Order: sequence, then C-alpha cells, then structure tokens
Amino acid sequence: MQFTTFAEYAREAEAASADYDVRDRVTELLLEAESELPVVARYVQGRVFPAHDSTKLDVGPALCYAAIAKAAGRNVDADDVETRVADVGEVGEVAASYDFGAQRGLGAFTGGNSDSGAENADSDSLTVAGVDDSLRELAAVEGSGSEDTKRDILFGLFNRASDDESRYLARLVLGEMRIGVGGGTVRDAISDGFEVPPDRVDRALQVTNDHGQVAVVARDEGEAGLDALGLEVGRPVDAMLAQTGSVAEALDDWERAAVEWKYDGARVAVHYDGAEVRLFSRNMEDVTDPLPEVVEFVEGALDAPAILDGEVVAVADDGSPLPFQEILRRFRRKHDVAQAREDVAVEFHAFDCLHADGEDLLDVPLTERHDRLTGLLDGERDAVSDLVVSNDAGEIEEIESAALVAGHEGIMLKNPESAYTPGRRGKNWLKRKPDVETLDLVVTGAEWGEGRRANVLGTFLLSARDGSGDFETIGKVATGITDEELDELTDLLEPHVRSQDGAELDVEPAVVFEVGYEEIQPSPTYSSGYALRFPRFLGVRDDKGPADADSVDRVERLAERQ
Repeated sequence: MQFTTFAEYAREAEAASADYDVRDRVTELLLEAESELPVVARYVQGRVFPAHDSTKLDVGPALCYAAIAKAAGRNVDADDVETRVADVGEVGEVAASYDFGAQRGLGAFTGGNSDSGAENADSDSLTVAGVDDSLRELAAVEGSGSEDTKRDILFGLFNRASDDESRYLARLVLGEMRIGVGGGTVRDAISDGFEVPPDRVDRALQVTNDHGQVAVVARDEGEAGLDALGLEVGRPVDAMLAQTGSVAEALDDWERAAVEWKYDGARVAVHYDGAEVRLFSRNMEDVTDPLPEVVEFVEGALDAPAILDGEVVAVADDGSPLPFQEILRRFRRKHDVAQAREDVAVEFHAFDCLHADGEDLLDVPLTERHDRLTGLLDGERDAVSDLVVSNDAGEIEEIESAALVAGHEGIMLKNPESAYTPGRRGKNWLKRKPDVETLDLVVTGAEWGEGRRANVLGTFLLSARDGSGDFETIGKVATGITDEELDELTDLLEPHVRSQDGAELDVEPAVVFEVGYEEIQPSPTYSSGYALRFPRFLGVRDDKGPADADSVDRVERLAERQ
C-alpha cells in the first residue's frame, strides 16, 4: 500500500463529522490494506508497535523538528519549526506546510531503508511497509551518535513525503495522530469489514492486545480463528480495573462480595514460562530488572507456566507498608539496582491467576481463579491475598478495619462469580469508595469490649445536637479504631462516665468524634430518627466542644440531598 493512500484515508477520517463515517473510512482502509493490514490497523490509531510491545521510537519533538527542518531546506532550522508549531498548535499542519520536494535528489536516501518492503526501485514514493521498516530501524538505534542517526532516518522519510504524507508521518512519529480513531473504532471496523461478531473481536483483543494480529486473523480465519486466540505467557495484556463503589452497592448487586485488602503499591503482572520470569507494570512496561527479589520469589515458588496479577508493595524493616512513592523509586531505578534493593525492600502480593500450566482462566469465576492461585503458591501462602466471601456488612467492615490498622488503603470488593476482563472497568470490581461525608458527633455512651479488648471501651454511642441543647442518638461506631487508639479513648472518656449498667456506660456529652459514613438512613432505633450506615471513626475533634457538634437539622439536610 502506498503511504499516500493511508494518508488519504486518515484525512477523510479526520474530516468526518459522524462516528459511523469515521468507522466506514477505517473499514475501507483495512479492506484495502492487504499485506500491510497489521501495520495500518496500528498506524491509524497512532501506534507504531502493538500495545503489548514496549518498544519505543524515543523521538521527542526537538528531534522531529530537526528532521523536518533539514528536509525543508537551508533557510529553515529547528527553532523555526518549533515557533510555527507553537503558532499553529500541532506538528502535522506545520510539516505539511513545507515544500519537502525541493530537497529530493540531494539526500533523499540518507538514513532508513529506501528499498524496504514494497518500495519500487524506479519510484521515490513512500509505502506503508517502507515507512514501517524505517521506523523499526529508527527504534533500534542506540548508543553514541544515535540522535544524528535517528534524525537522518526521519529526514529520509520527510524528504520523500507529500503534504498529506508528511502531515500524518509527523503525527505518527510523535504519537499524536488526532483523527478521532481509537481502539474501539478499529475493533468495529474489523467486525464490519471481515464480517465477524464484535464480541469475538473484543475477546480476541483482550487476550492478544494487538489490533494488527486480530485484524489478520479475522480476515484470514474468521470467527473460528478469533476464538482460537489465547493468552501467551510473556505477552502482557491490560489489567482488569475497578470502579468506585460501596459495600451497600456490592451486596445489593451480588448478594455476597469477595473481599480482600487493597494494597498501596504498584500493579504487576507476573509471567513465568517455566524457565524465565518477566514482570510487567500496569502500563505493560517491562519492570523485570528493577525487581530482582520478585523474580527470585517467582522462580522459587512456581514450577509450571503461569500468569499472575498482583501488587508489589514497599515495606519497612518491620514489614509494615511504606507509601506508594517508595515503590516508585524502585520502578524508576535502572542502575545500581542492588543498592536500591537495600534501600527499599518490596513484597509481592498475588491476588489473581489468569493462566496456569497451559490453561487460560479468564472466563473462570473469581473464586475458582483464586483457588488455582492458592494451589500454585501452596508453599508461599503468605504471598496470596486473602479472599473472604461474605454477605455480612459488619464482617466486611471488620476486614476493612483490619486492613487500615495494618497500614493498607482499605479493601476491594469483587463479584465472586466474575470473569477476568482485561482492560475493562466494569461493575464486578469495586474500590471501596471513601466516605461521602463526615459528621462531628458527641459521644453519649459506650460499651466495654470483649475478649482481649475487655479492659477498654470498644463501642461508642454517638449523638447530634437538637434545637434545645440536648442530644439525640444517631448510631454507634466501633470500626476504624486501632488498639492504641482504644486505650487513649478509654482514658479520655472514663472521667465523663455518669453511670454503668453491665457493659454499657452512660457518658456525659464532652468528647466529639469525627465520623465518616456511607449513607444516612431513617431509623426508629435512635432518637434522632436517623442512623449512619457503615460509620467509621476518623479521629477526636479536640478543637470542638459538644456545642460545636453537628445538629440533627444538618443530618436531615444531608439525608435529603442523598
């Protein structure tokens, strides 16, 4: 395919006003692509390499401007190009504005492989295959003098480009195609053009992360070929994503929820082919080298090929988690990894299994995938995230409290029956949303704890001010409180105890708690007429007295706004 043909379709797609017109132009492009189909399926999205391939051109604006200036002639330099880009707003229009043809014959074949792919020896025109070969050659350049070599390869391309070709070549090189075509458009074009069901294309893209490969298989092998595509150990796929949600929403939708701790770390996919370990970040960057201890762990723990999903967490000497920024220090470290390993220790926590010993598990329910994960890491059970399936909101709150006490972010809520859907942010995984509001409430009662907490107060009755200066109860809080805090709260409240009946205490209104919650509900249980759903202790408001606490009127207003 001539590169000018690709550029014509790109221009038509960019000019289209309706989504279906854009899709139709892309469909026609794919049908005409023939042997260049995998390349144009990527290029039309502004991708030179498949999404799973971490290879980069490593071409910044300055280098691109220098190549454009060289192709434009002696009276143009990189600063001129940069100034025009600043004025125009994007590099494609600026590249198209120069008369590159004036330089042809002076050095058109400087750099790059002018005869690669389908190039015609009798023609100076660009082809898609030739451009692709040149850009791959450019990506492979490294070492001393690499900037000059890359500039010369780009010069060789721009010098032979027409206005339209230079417009989309410049955008492609800088990853700024801007024609309104994304992965979804190409997916639909594959389905329409090669007459295969869109859901089959979608699944094939999930397991391959390669629009070019899927397009070729759809064209050559149809639906059966797409169904035969699967995960490949060593080829990363997008991570399944979560959206924000609540315990109430999870239980309403699923009746029961799979609950696990949410770690404040970095997502890592582990690929083990039986001999070699490769680690990939959420963005599918290869992070194997910066994390040697994770590699060592996997080599010692697995004895069969697998793809695992998990989190790498930076930890202190006592094993407690460190802030997210600390794990980033490890990810960014390319040199002196041994010293970085001494400075910041990390642990791997696996929570899902996508592939085990030759079997893809994407469509297997979550709980079964977790069972397979536990079996794979049988000798390293501490590395497997605990998964508790519960329909009890109180139990889920206790799990969250334990996670917070351990220094982690909170909890994840997952549909126990859900499949693993790479790249999807659906409703089957929920990040427990932060409290939508907080209230400052007065402690008017308490209860002694049980078991090892029998000597401290463990549950606290909360009240809001009414209009007459009295207090009306609104609920109890017992979660989000550490053992150390319980000791402090007991010392703080004991001087204000007015009476005791068994384990229950009547407390003088004196101490104000800041309390988070998910929802305010009408309730006959408490004298205010309301109850807090899933209340959590956030702290003592030392700066507030009972007269400064929130009122029942404010509670009513908040309830009405929900």
